[in-house]
Amino acid sequence: MKKPKIIIALVAIILIVVVSFLFFKNKNKNKTSKKQINVNQKIDTSTPRNPEDVSYLSGLPCENKKRRAMAVMIEADAPARPMAGFSQADMMFEMPAVYGSITRLMAVYVCNDPEEVGSIRSARHDFVHLAKGIDAIYAHWGRADIEQFKGILDEGIIDNMNCNNDAGKSAGQYCFRKEGMSRGVDTGYAKFATLIEGAKKFGYNLENKFVGYPHKDDAPIDQRPSGGHLRVAFAKPYDVEYDYDKATNSWLRTWGDTADTDRNNKQRVAPKNVVVMIADAAPIKVGEQYVNVQIGDPWYDQNDSGVAFFYMDGKQYKGTWKKDKSKVDSKLFFYDESGQEVEFVPGQIWVEIIDPGQALKWVPTN
Repeated sequence: MKKPKIIIALVAIILIVVVSFLFFKNKNKNKTSKKQINVNQKIDTSTPRNPEDVSYLSGLPCENKKRRAMAVMIEADAPARPMAGFSQADMMFEMPAVYGSITRLMAVYVCNDPEEVGSIRSARHDFVHLAKGIDAIYAHWGRADIEQFKGILDEGIIDNMNCNNDAGKSAGQYCFRKEGMSRGVDTGYAKFATLIEGAKKFGYNLENKFVGYPHKDDAPIDQRPSGGHLRVAFAKPYDVEYDYDKATNSWLRTWGDTADTDRNNKQRVAPKNVVVMIADAAPIKVGEQYVNVQIGDPWYDQNDSGVAFFYMDGKQYKGTWKKDKSKVDSKLFFYDESGQEVEFVPGQIWVEIIDPGQALKWVPTN
């Protein structure tokens, strides 16, 4: 009779040990998850993130490394493609402009002076606070007709140049209509050098005050995978794909099933880093075509953080993003899973912002 009792006691002890192990494992896992989201409190926001001899955005050495950024609003419609100036931007932002369909982009320049930039389109509130967060001068062609947004540019919340002359600093004399385009809305362009000259005449400070993003060295070529494919499924024809190129450690961009090239130099658009931010999006109000993306703007948003995926050195990394919605000029932070700022590969950073309902597919290659 003693033997069965001993066996029962041993089984009970084993069960207690297993349950305790699982409890504490899950408890620690939950602690880690919370830490991943709430990580911005101890980050230094005043010290430059790069050495003085490189760009604060791209991490590359350049003559204009300390110049204040110029952020230009660009459309995404297929008839206007290819766009001018994409290959020379230090940073790019792309997200929905109309819920469930049309996207729009913002090209940000520090190092390079492209011959032309365009097609330039109207200001949107979600891009204004992103531009403000990197201390950029904001160039656009008109503005979205949203009641709460109408006065934002007039109030001088951001140094801006409006090619349509209906808000902010009138900059029509620094922009032009390009001939040979199939639609009138696609014809808005500017000579980049002319935009810089206009900013000087408006009295805008051209010295950068943004701390930038940290960078690291490229992975050695023998530590890079042979390939990899990323699909960001905006609605067609705005969908985007990236194919990793081992030799250049860059991501070859395809836009709506067509290789994305720069109108200026015919060069393939190939960022060194791709960031995909996950953020809720919805029409600003019932019956309104304009979308609001919950990325920390101070006018419409309740959320200002979320999940992010980072594609560098041919690999995918998971982390988070954060932008303080209580401050219009707050930096957009990118964190790894340990809560530290992501260190980017030197070169262009391309930020894609998608709704949780939109597909994101990553196919790695060894």
